[in-house]
Amino acid sequence: MYSRPLIEDAFARRAELTEAELAALAPHVEAGIDALDRGELRAAHPVDGSWAADPFVKKLILLSFPLGENAVAEAGAGLPKSYDKIPLKFAHWQEADFQKAAIRVVPGAVVRRGAHIGPGAVLMPSFVNIGAHVGAGTMIDTWATVGSCAQVGERCHISGGAGLGGVLEPIGDSPVVIEDDVFVGARSEIAEGVRVRRGAVIGMGVYLGASTPIVDRATGEVTRGEVPEDAVVVPGTRTDPRNPGLATYAAVIVKYADERTRGKTALNDLVRD
Repeated sequence: MYSRPLIEDAFARRAELTEAELAALAPHVEAGIDALDRGELRAAHPVDGSWAADPFVKKLILLSFPLGENAVAEAGAGLPKSYDKIPLKFAHWQEADFQKAAIRVVPGAVVRRGAHIGPGAVLMPSFVNIGAHVGAGTMIDTWATVGSCAQVGERCHISGGAGLGGVLEPIGDSPVVIEDDVFVGARSEIAEGVRVRRGAVIGMGVYLGASTPIVDRATGEVTRGEVPEDAVVVPGTRTDPRNPGLATYAAVIVKYADERTRGKTALNDLVRD
């Protein structure tokens, strides 16, 4: 079991920790990373309809770096080797471990230890960083990336080449949150703590950061940092009010998901069996 007070104190004094203190700290950090790996500890969690970041998780991950030693890891015969302080999640797994976890991992998927993968998830050749949380039944498609501490809900589809930004610093910043039943289109990028609410559909090539204007086409309302529930969002532009001859990037809510939309983005249970 890990001690939050001990890790909090060590992080506050990280520049002056002695070798003896680091040695005493190591089992607590290992236990904390294991809790992240199992999904018992998360970088953010829902609270009364919103999300609260847990800065402790970032402190825990950052403290793991001075405690670790770079080591060679090999994903399999003939596959590229790595040289890193954080081991791969599946490095020592056997068939029974994959069966117990009830996940499918396609060759080329890279997951660092300390990332949680829920049952029924499918990982195509992709990258999932430490502290990330991938919910049950979600697919992380080919060349998609899930950054450090990013939170992905259940039954989501993160399409090919999509990127979910990670965050370790600043400590207090919120991670990207993708709620349940969200579809993220190919080559889209979501970063800077943006929250995509349940059932939303993010079209191909949409870029969302904390300052990206999200324009509701029907009402003209402009928001930032959060995509509403069931919103269907595509890339677009809007006129710069200070320079009408110039158009700047915007994400546009073109409608809210209906049965026709759901038919196009429905998950295929066959690939999750």
